[in-house]
Amino acid sequence: MNSPTGFDPVIHAPNRLQICALLSAVDSAEFATVRDAVGVSDSVLSKQVRTLQEAGYISVRKAPLGSRTHTWLALTKSGRSAFDAHVAALQQILATKTPESTPA
Repeated sequence: MNSPTGFDPVIHAPNRLQICALLSAVDSAEFATVRDAVGVSDSVLSKQVRTLQEAGYISVRKAPLGSRTHTWLALTKSGRSAFDAHVAALQQILATKTPESTPA
């Protein structure tokens, strides 16, 4: 079976799918919040964010907050479009029924 239109292998990886799903519900989220919600280490999240950022799906903003610099993540416009298309493709896959097999 061919992948349906909109299926995005960059987004489909489990951690990246969770990151995009989380960010799709908000304007932006702090790195630590995303890390904790996805349940990964800083280094794993950094690697996944870098992949999404290289695809143009996530923007990263650093801002001072008190005495520390905090990192904020947000889906870009193209990231939102790609995520929405990927979710639609997954729904299409789920809706596709395979022919019933006949007993031999």
